[in-house]
Amino acid sequence: MEHFITRKAHQDDVKAMHGLLLRCAQKGLLLPRALSYLYGHIRNFYVAESGNGELAACCALAPVWEDLGEICSLVVKDEHLRKGLGRRLVDACVSECRELHLKKIFALTYQETFFTRLGFSVVEKSVLPQKIWADCVNCPKYPDCDEIAVLLDVSASGGETRTLLPGLRE
Repeated sequence: MEHFITRKAHQDDVKAMHGLLLRCAQKGLLLPRALSYLYGHIRNFYVAESGNGELAACCALAPVWEDLGEICSLVVKDEHLRKGLGRRLVDACVSECRELHLKKIFALTYQETFFTRLGFSVVEKSVLPQKIWADCVNCPKYPDCDEIAVLLDVSASGGETRTLLPGLRE
């Protein structure tokens, strides 16, 4: 079985992350991210790296409001699906939410089942006004967004998700 390391992203990861995100965006599964955005927000990202140094997945935690964070740009390469990488990246984001004292974390997704298996609940987008007015109004899909909003109360989830920090190695 192949070994993967989950860690915070480095500047050296940006071009590989951009490629992952671009391929997924071309399939219509998420919005594209510019290289300049990735370089400027690198501190928000985690990656899963194979033993041979290949970037297999990435994900970001973006604080949105005083007690609210967003999981965004979650992508796992097709050949690495169903290996637990997405879960590990979400676990890392949830762990960081606790460190930052964010009480809730959400995602806008087409992968409802993935998130509900991790304890997220489907919610109406109207419960996320900070996201809607900060980002969504500038999106080409607004106001006819077909993504599903999912939300996890981090303060109530206790130890449901594994804490991978520090080191993020399994």
